Amino acid sequence: MTKINRIIYWIATVWLSLGMTATGIQQLLKVEQEGAVAPPSVYGIKALGYPVYFLTIIGVWKILGVVAVLSPKFPLLKEWAYAGFFFLTTGAIFSHIRAGSSVNELFPSLLLLLLTVVSWYFRPADRKLILANQ
Repeated sequence: MTKINRIIYWIATVWLSLGMTATGIQQLLKVEQEGAVAPPSVYGIKALGYPVYFLTIIGVWKILGVVAVLSPKFPLLKEWAYAGFFFLTTGAIFSHIRAGSSVNELFPSLLLLLLTVVSWYFRPADRKLILANQ
């Protein structure tokens, strides 16, 4: 892995981790932001048509996903965490589109999706899952 690839990986991974941790904590605390149509607020999740208890589920999985992605071992767990982040962010994007949200409200989910893909793509070989048939 080249030095530039390692730098790209760590920048994307740190920003992804910060974003997922910050929103995960807000979701666990059930932050109330009046007028905020975008989750992680209670008002935002209701505006998208989801029950408030989804905030707890999503918040817990985000924080566990960050722990898995930052952990130096457990490559299979990392693959699941990246997949979870991918499903979470694409689900958020489609929920916003379906709800008629503006592009500004789509941006956080799009950014986290981009960071997920970049972090996954540029991860070092020691953080990748090696299959026996390869």
